[in-house]
Amino acid sequence: MEHMHHTDHAKMNHAGHHGQFICPMHPEIIRDKPGACPICGMDLVPMGVDLEAEDKTYETLLRKFKIASVFTIPIFIIAMTEMIPNNPMFNLMELRYWNWVQFAFSIPVVFYATWMFFQRAWQSIITWKLNMFTLIGIGAGVAWLFSLVALLFPSVFPDQFKTHHGTVYVYFEAATVILTLVLLGQLLEARAHGKTNSAIKELLKLAPNTAIKVEGDKETVVSIDDIQKGDMLRVKPGEKIPVDGSIKTGEAVIDESMISGEPVPVEKKPGDKISSGTINGNKTFIMLAEKVGSETLLSQIIEMVNSASRSKAPIQKMADKISGYFVPVVVLIAIVTFIVWAIYGPEPAYVYAFVNAIAVLIIACPCALGLATPMSVMVGVGKGAQSGVLIKNAESLEKMNAIDVVIIDKTGTVTEGKPSVEKVVSVDPDFDERKILERIVSLNSSSEHPLAQATLRYGEENKVKNQPVLNFEAVTGKGVTGTLKEEQLALGNQKLMEQIKAKIDAELEEQVKPAQKQGKTVSYVAVGGKVVGFVVISDKIKASSASAIKKLQEEGLEVMMFTGDNEDTARSVSETLNLNGFKAQMLPQDKLNEIKKLQAAGKKVAMAGDGINDAPALSQADIGIAMGTGTDVAIESAGITLVKDDLNGIAKARLLSHKVMGNIRGNLFFALGYNVLGIPVAAGLLYPFFGILLSPMLAALAMSFSSVSVILNSLRLRRARID
Repeated sequence: MEHMHHTDHAKMNHAGHHGQFICPMHPEIIRDKPGACPICGMDLVPMGVDLEAEDKTYETLLRKFKIASVFTIPIFIIAMTEMIPNNPMFNLMELRYWNWVQFAFSIPVVFYATWMFFQRAWQSIITWKLNMFTLIGIGAGVAWLFSLVALLFPSVFPDQFKTHHGTVYVYFEAATVILTLVLLGQLLEARAHGKTNSAIKELLKLAPNTAIKVEGDKETVVSIDDIQKGDMLRVKPGEKIPVDGSIKTGEAVIDESMISGEPVPVEKKPGDKISSGTINGNKTFIMLAEKVGSETLLSQIIEMVNSASRSKAPIQKMADKISGYFVPVVVLIAIVTFIVWAIYGPEPAYVYAFVNAIAVLIIACPCALGLATPMSVMVGVGKGAQSGVLIKNAESLEKMNAIDVVIIDKTGTVTEGKPSVEKVVSVDPDFDERKILERIVSLNSSSEHPLAQATLRYGEENKVKNQPVLNFEAVTGKGVTGTLKEEQLALGNQKLMEQIKAKIDAELEEQVKPAQKQGKTVSYVAVGGKVVGFVVISDKIKASSASAIKKLQEEGLEVMMFTGDNEDTARSVSETLNLNGFKAQMLPQDKLNEIKKLQAAGKKVAMAGDGINDAPALSQADIGIAMGTGTDVAIESAGITLVKDDLNGIAKARLLSHKVMGNIRGNLFFALGYNVLGIPVAAGLLYPFFGILLSPMLAALAMSFSSVSVILNSLRLRRARID
């Protein structure tokens, strides 16, 4: 990562993003420099993958935390030793001087290391957007100011506020310890942001930073940023492919596992597409650069992962609402606590009243509420990216958990999306299957037609040699003819057979009917004007489709197929896979309307597709799932993209969403549970019965503990199994 130039960062962030900062909870807040969000007070995080700025935020917080600790620890020690009988420190100097020492030590903590908390609290009160910093600011601020007045004007306080040394109790230690613990929470949060970014950093590492540009006989090493569309680049064995493009000359075997998750390297020949970040095998080739900079697939993936980890889940809005009501209620409880203790409390009543009111303010602070959702979402999105499930935004993650119906497209989603030979059948004793296949391969070797390509692939698998064919002719809409040695060959449909006067008897027609009924293509083979056999070509169902669909149905989801293909093919696929229903011959508009109908009936719909024709439906569905090898348009309009073209990805995304939502609920419990339980204790409800009081410092500790619990709980997701 270190070796990326600054320009690389600028490239990775879309222009204009560079140097802008956004609130993880309120994406509408965008500023040109780092600071706090005016709504919730959280630290703004850099937009785009600005890793340097992320690290700076962390380093600044770390420096402040060190300074705060250096001054807080002595204050804490001084305050604690006051409890020791015959305190040896009083031999050095009197308590009131020690109080001055505490005051002096508290100044750098309050006015430098944690000053931003008071700024945020003030901001929140002026704008009346109350948040966790409001509580921290009021609690710690009141404690510190009280102590300062006690130090300067001890005579204004009634005797009950005084120690037997004649000084007034001071709370510098409570104020500084609380502030330092909150700072620790912020530091851990910045660290967590760094953790998500580690997923992005891993993705960035896939991009090389230089490439070899070929111009005529001259080869120069250029920076990735300087590559233009149309440049020729040489890729050596073992190197990463610098940008998206296609092979110009040479062949290659390329490891694409980092993009598709498929472990088997893929063979590529001239004209084939290749993606940046994938790794070349043991051959050298020259490629043509087609997509550069932020247009490459890798950059788009990085951008998606990044914007997802910053986006706001709807459940987060609930957390924001809670904060809005929670803060005034807590301040009210603190005031009531003060009044009740002042009236009914034991002596020194005001001291108790004051300390308990501050403890209430502090324990109630839902600092961890701000962390609860973003932490889980960040870890979840990173986890998904590693498993080939790219999530565009937090909302998609949340909605995926509530889906009832999954709609899948057929071609390229359930099936491979390209024709392949299912079988070759002989109907003539003189010509067995192999002989027929030899004739088919020889005839097709000159043809560019996709069906012909399918038979050639099948021939290769069966190690059939092709022989030269003379007088080759492609008859549009019917098939191909040619001469092999002495034989007149023809391969094509019924019309071609009629044209060459080759008879198809009733028995043969019966034999091919089932295949035709299922929407498969049947081509007859004729030798010397006599039909000797036929070949069945179909779009094969992917091996993974059946198990993935079963998995989804076991989860209680309905799986339906919408396809533009004909009724017969659709029915056959639907029956093979045991789908809950299908609709055939659908135009993009029909898919969209069907989804609207389902939604009107109260269903939550996920749609998986891979083509431009699926884009409108993907946008309309509650959640769109794009197949990674699909078109950019499909990927743009979907909330989730599966890198591998495999329906198992849907089951993975569903499971991931389930785990993340569970994790968020756990986090919200940690964030609010401690606080709600702690408030009555802090207010002193247990005191009349058990003599238990909660000191403001223990309150601060409990509060930090809730932040730490949230962080640890979120990081647990990294080990969750989703396959």
